Amino acid sequence: MINGKSLEKQLAELLDTFYAKRKGTLKNLQLIPTLKRKNPYLYRATGVATGSEIIKQVMAAFISSSDETIFGNEFFEPLAKWAAIESAKARDNTTVTVGGAAGVDIAVEDAVCYIALAVKSGTKVFNTQSRSHQETEFQALRSRLSKIKKQFRSVVGYGYGRKAKRISAARNYEEVAGQDFWELVTGEADFYLRIMKCMEEKPKEHAAEFKAELAKTENRLVKEFLFHFSNDDGSIAWEKLTKFNSGAEQMKLQKIPVKDE
Repeated sequence: MINGKSLEKQLAELLDTFYAKRKGTLKNLQLIPTLKRKNPYLYRATGVATGSEIIKQVMAAFISSSDETIFGNEFFEPLAKWAAIESAKARDNTTVTVGGAAGVDIAVEDAVCYIALAVKSGTKVFNTQSRSHQETEFQALRSRLSKIKKQFRSVVGYGYGRKAKRISAARNYEEVAGQDFWELVTGEADFYLRIMKCMEEKPKEHAAEFKAELAKTENRLVKEFLFHFSNDDGSIAWEKLTKFNSGAEQMKLQKIPVKDE
């Protein structure tokens, strides 16, 4: 079993990185490129009446998507790598290689088996193209390792969620999620629960600082939105917003005046 204090320390470090990345993405969030991808008709149809409402929706969608990506890259993936290395220390004749082949994040090898593991966040990350690419990378590794004469398991593992325990004959790889994934990595059936428990109070340490950054970003974007897309009476200039978003010719927006230092 992985030592509890070591796990707490690792989780604390990963959460520090996660929150640093979250704040960084907020600071870099730009209104104009984001609005180009939004549906102004939907905002009007759902009764949005203020610039702050639009910005709140823009930010909520951005944070939801961004957090999922950041958490997968900066928490789940490095945690899985660390946990695989730590758990291998208690297993006889077991070695762990991190990032040793294209499309493979963790390779676990013992006397009889070679497990090539691609780590993903949730179970909905694949589209047709990325799934096909993953299959190709697994097959290439399988071919290169054919001489070692060991059982070869190619596995896509998801940090949370559920997947039926089966091997796809068409894809020739396994998919495991949630409890099954973390047990495969560590050998511990309850490791997925230990992760949650060992976070302890760490997220609360970051809450106030992140909330402050959130408020600054919201104020910045609302100010910019109102400058470009509000009427003199403070109402949303819907036609201007729609022309900017959907007009055949790209609308040039006036630069926001910069106050003298």
